[in-house]
Amino acid sequence: MKRRVKVKKIPRRTCIGCGAIRNKKELLRIVRTPEHMVLLDPTGKKSGRGAYICPAVDCLEKAFKGDLLAKKLETTIVPGDKEQLREQLATVIASE
Repeated sequence: MKRRVKVKKIPRRTCIGCGAIRNKKELLRIVRTPEHMVLLDPTGKKSGRGAYICPAVDCLEKAFKGDLLAKKLETTIVPGDKEQLREQLATVIASE
């Protein structure tokens, strides 16, 4: 009797900016915390409602443009939060 080798599934997520389906580790998570703060979650472990984007400014801008990010996070994103996300994304991109 042969034993089947279990293949570990790699979690995949969709970028809300460009719609690309990638491995979860390749994308960045944006989270709305229980305190209704919107921030970048580089660890992917913060509690709250999350959405995923590619580590590219274009994808973040597309997510802002159609208000897609606000819809996915089920909250209103104020201009201050948008600027903070842009700065955090620039820091993450620069560190890679």
